[in-house]
Amino acid sequence: MEGLHRAILVAAALLAAAASAASDRPNVLFIVGDDMGYADVGFHGCRDIPTPHLDALAARSVRCTNGYVSGPYCSPTRAGLLTGRYQTRFGHEFNPGQEGLPLSQATLADRLHAAGYATSLVGKWHLGTRPEQRPLRRGFDEFFGFLGGGHDYFDAQGILRGDGPAGRIDYATDAFGSEAAAFIGRQAADDKPWFLLLAFNAVHTPLQADEGRLAKFAHIADRKRRTYAAMMSAMDDAVGVVMGKLTDVGAERNTLVFFCSDNGGPTMSGTTTNGSRNAPLRGSKRTTLEGGVRVPFLISWPGRLEPGVYDKPVIQLDAAATALAAAGVAAAGLDGVDLVPLLSGAKAGVPHEALYWRFGRQMAIRKGDLKLVRYDRTADVEGGDPADPVTPARLYDLSRDIGESRDLAAEMPDIVRDLEAAWAAWDAANVAPLWGGDHFASSRDPSGPRRRRVGR
Repeated sequence: MEGLHRAILVAAALLAAAASAASDRPNVLFIVGDDMGYADVGFHGCRDIPTPHLDALAARSVRCTNGYVSGPYCSPTRAGLLTGRYQTRFGHEFNPGQEGLPLSQATLADRLHAAGYATSLVGKWHLGTRPEQRPLRRGFDEFFGFLGGGHDYFDAQGILRGDGPAGRIDYATDAFGSEAAAFIGRQAADDKPWFLLLAFNAVHTPLQADEGRLAKFAHIADRKRRTYAAMMSAMDDAVGVVMGKLTDVGAERNTLVFFCSDNGGPTMSGTTTNGSRNAPLRGSKRTTLEGGVRVPFLISWPGRLEPGVYDKPVIQLDAAATALAAAGVAAAGLDGVDLVPLLSGAKAGVPHEALYWRFGRQMAIRKGDLKLVRYDRTADVEGGDPADPVTPARLYDLSRDIGESRDLAAEMPDIVRDLEAAWAAWDAANVAPLWGGDHFASSRDPSGPRRRRVGR
């Protein structure tokens, strides 16, 4: 399988050779938030947490109001983001322990590096801790961040520069913004394009904020929400630093920017959360309800895409496909699609006939406005059912019921059967999980729920 991986990279380099001389290839910047609530940005109507820099990015972006990620957990959606493929295609269904993104899978960094891009990862990796799985062996020239699923915001232990200790930090979110801006500044003197993945751990637990920002939100009575607000504000400030650097070096117009969260906010009833809110969506991180997989989603490319609103369903898998198309790099076998022709109006139609999810025994399919879903009761207001913690299939019309409150399954049994058949056909191309999860057993495992703790 590693031979296949290398062959893919060689092919990518050859295919990119003709494009590498083009001077108009854009830089690519992916910015990823961690465990953000859907309602917790100004451009979604948040009132108690100002996010002026994210709002400014939204104002110059195509704001995708039906933007999704391919799973409700941190590591699987990052695997999908960097490969452009549903992570269930290659067994990365759950959060890993030491395991990580299979070496058979070429990353976006692999492909762009082979095409002559400078590549950097700043922030959270969470795709494997073994030496061969770390960022510098997965296509990144530079790495500043941590390898696992979460990290203390004030402790430098475990923060790496390359493969060695990074040294002192004041506050991780600020450090990641500064490092990302420094990378952009260093590339300004070079004439080759660059790819930067800025993957914040904000606003993932532990809930930690600096005193200055906590004071800014002293009016928020709830301690958890106050700390969360300070952490969101820090991430917004860091985005401002990075976007400001793009402008300073004259790279703003030739940089393709994606912004999303890795999943919805962890708002599970009866458990510890980070203070996030997903309204008007129902559900949480860890579920296939909208609150688990529908996220803030922005795409900016000045001069190529006019700012506005796009309401057709898109998914984070599209980010890799779009970036590769913009860079002139051909790549086969992706589940994502190039969004630029659709967002610019050059091409009619919809990006996807349907979107799909599998997370253990949970599932979902969205086709048009209709969504069929089986989800975890324990992460929603219904509470758990020891006999069967996953609901039966339920059908919702998201055009009228974004909160998934009115089940139409009994009224539309033919639609339920059609969507179940479409999901099963998609699932036939998936594989069993490569490792167990901290959730439920695979949908292909007839033994039912399994409670094995792996990863964070």
